[in-house]
Amino acid sequence: MVSNTRIPKAELTGIYGAMVKRMSTKMFGEVPEPVEVAWHNRKVLNFSFSVGRKAQKWDQCDENLKSFAHMAVASLVGCSFCLDLGYFQAHNEGLDLTKAREVPRWRESGVFTPLERDVLEYAEAMSLTPPTVTDELSARLLEELGAPALVELTAFIALANLYARTNTALGIESQEFSAACDLKPLAVPQAT
Repeated sequence: MVSNTRIPKAELTGIYGAMVKRMSTKMFGEVPEPVEVAWHNRKVLNFSFSVGRKAQKWDQCDENLKSFAHMAVASLVGCSFCLDLGYFQAHNEGLDLTKAREVPRWRESGVFTPLERDVLEYAEAMSLTPPTVTDELSARLLEELGAPALVELTAFIALANLYARTNTALGIESQEFSAACDLKPLAVPQAT
């Protein structure tokens, strides 16, 4: 696969670089391009790692819902890396793969519950500029999820936007992690 990153990938060097390579290869089979690009600025890379580790500890919102929300952001923003990685992680975490692969065409798909559809709509509404979140949608989610889970979901969607928009701006594209697991291809929305 040819890399199209807008900033060239850096070679991970030193003890920390060797550790990152080892951990990345164990988790993904190779070093993800966002890590290689961010290696140019270790403070940014460390921030990303730190925020990601802390967000993984959040436990008030269902993991499937957060996974679907992240993939909805990636699909809307156009981050093929995030979309592919999200599908790969859903596989590795034992989440609902039938639904995960349908996220890019969630409006057309019949696999999602009303709550899941509200979460997907919320993720997209938060990701538009300006955001289009309505009081009605927020009220439905608050009633279904409760305040702690909705706060977590909102923060998770904001982080998904950070990662998706960063990767897209840097020209980072899918590394086909899901293909390496022999996962079915992600669904594609019907042409409108």
